[in-house]
Amino acid sequence: MKPSFHPRLINDPFSDPGLFIPFLYQKRALMFDLGSLSGLSPRDLLRVTHAFVTHTHMDHFIGFDELLRLFLGRDKALHVFGPPDFFRHMEGKLSAYSWNLVHEYETDFRLCVNEVHPDHLSTKVYACQHRFHPPRTVLSRPFDGTLLSEPSFSVQGTLLDHRIPCLGLAFTENFHVNIIKESLKDLDLPVGPWLSEFKNAVYRQKDPAEEFQVTWVEKEKISRLRRFPLGDLIKKIARISPGQKIAYITDVVDSPQNQEKIIRLAEGADVLFIEAAFLDRDKEAARKKFHLTAKEAGHMARKAGVKHLQVFHFSPRYKGRGEEFEKEAWEAFKG
Repeated sequence: MKPSFHPRLINDPFSDPGLFIPFLYQKRALMFDLGSLSGLSPRDLLRVTHAFVTHTHMDHFIGFDELLRLFLGRDKALHVFGPPDFFRHMEGKLSAYSWNLVHEYETDFRLCVNEVHPDHLSTKVYACQHRFHPPRTVLSRPFDGTLLSEPSFSVQGTLLDHRIPCLGLAFTENFHVNIIKESLKDLDLPVGPWLSEFKNAVYRQKDPAEEFQVTWVEKEKISRLRRFPLGDLIKKIARISPGQKIAYITDVVDSPQNQEKIIRLAEGADVLFIEAAFLDRDKEAARKKFHLTAKEAGHMARKAGVKHLQVFHFSPRYKGRGEEFEKEAWEAFKG
């Protein structure tokens, strides 16, 4: 089965952490952490709809300014999530710039900021047209572990300990809809935008008896269409399979409380991206700085029963010794 998304680390393991999750056949992507974004193109960044910041240390948050600069003057909404006290940090960034010209923009860019607490999630919307002044209205909803829920996927989060609260994250695809190309050819159906609409209808679990239109588009106009009962079309051209799960853990200490939360969040993940800042011989230094060793990362991955492990966020003190991290983590992962 072809996956619906291909997550990849933005930078090399010794550089700023961050995960880019682009959706195939869609102009959309998610991001976990906003460190240096030099590894991504403007085209990549303009696909981002939601960014999840684990915490506001500089190497996880400095890229927000670049993302903001690229989104200014566009009719877009950018949703950003962060741990407790995130509003203060976000407003500090926004207040550092002069916004006396943005009222001239004809566009309506909005920054939807979400602050995650143990039992609730608060939201503020900062409008470019209003010079990003802090809004008076703060929305709040209970937080049960789910940060974002859509028909095709969800993003879960948990607050971990890094001397300050730090978000652990997991992206879970509800199920995967794979299009059978041979069936498209047999039915003489085109490849086009209608396939995204078809997948959305499947993810939303619409009535199988409902009519669905397959359209041919030429020069941005519909030139032809055919109608099918949705259920019949699903049987003919789609193969449904379990979705992927991706977990992302960075900047945590190996404590019993963190272990329990990480294992629960990452359980059964197809890929676990997890920091390994130190080698095990330096585990005392790791504890003092509230980071993991490669061995500790491998142990957690094994306990969570993940299928694949990828370590990153190596301390610069080990520059050029990346293979040692991978070997130590892999040996602990395989027991």
